[in-house]
Amino acid sequence: MRAFIFPGQGSQYSGMATDFSKYKPWNEYLERAKSVLKFDIDRVMDGDEETLKLTENAQPAIFLASYVAYEQLRELGVDFDAVAGHSLGEYTALAVAGVYDFETGIYLVRKRGEYISQAVKPGEGSMAAVLGADLSMVEEEVKKFEELYVANYNSADQVVVSGKTESVKQFVEEMRKKKIKAIELKVSGPFHTPLLDEAKERMTKEIEHIKFRTPKVPIVMNSTARETTDPETIKHYVLEQISGPVLWYQSVNRMLELGVKEFVEVGPKNVLSSMLVKAGHPARHFMELLNEIGSEELEKVAG
Repeated sequence: MRAFIFPGQGSQYSGMATDFSKYKPWNEYLERAKSVLKFDIDRVMDGDEETLKLTENAQPAIFLASYVAYEQLRELGVDFDAVAGHSLGEYTALAVAGVYDFETGIYLVRKRGEYISQAVKPGEGSMAAVLGADLSMVEEEVKKFEELYVANYNSADQVVVSGKTESVKQFVEEMRKKKIKAIELKVSGPFHTPLLDEAKERMTKEIEHIKFRTPKVPIVMNSTARETTDPETIKHYVLEQISGPVLWYQSVNRMLELGVKEFVEVGPKNVLSSMLVKAGHPARHFMELLNEIGSEELEKVAG
């Protein structure tokens, strides 16, 4: 049983358009993205890091790259039995599972990014990853800082805190004093916190009139770490995760319980697959799979 998993914000990098343009589906989906977004997303993807990092740019950029990677795998006959996405990646997972089409997905993630940026101005919110710390200790420590929350439960030894920038910086410094590794992330907002309740309300108005379809494979949702197929339940929880925590570690464990034997990260960078490999789970980046398929085809020709 194979699960496709899709990365969230922080996986963007300048040069994405050039790198993903080598895949056959790129031109088609770039043009479809431009028709929805009304600007040249490829220029942003190859532009300066600070502009790309802005939530309203990073989210459609990652969505586009991830969807192109998925289409490349699909054209080569690579199948999957379940999907999940980390934060923003959940929107990609929903598109891949057939809950809505590509155009709807890239429209929603652009709006999601805009509303998040407008809810908390860029620079006023931030996030930090905490590595190798006891979870209960981190949960207690965040309570000492104003408007700081545990946002992502990424793995057994990695959690992410999120909130006001000043609180995040103070928290990182406090962790360093305790000899605990904490790294501020390249994001422009306090994702998955109550600070984004306004963004959640505005996204509710965007989504409530969109018809969600039953996914063709189970999707394990960020907010519950449980598989869901009911369209209205999916709609509810994809909104909940805007201002609530991402239960990624728990979601991975649920996929393992369901019988997933292989995870394939579909999108830029290899953040999710690296975490899974470190935890001893069978995972790889989609480019590894493409290289493997290419080697097999060469062997057939040679044979």
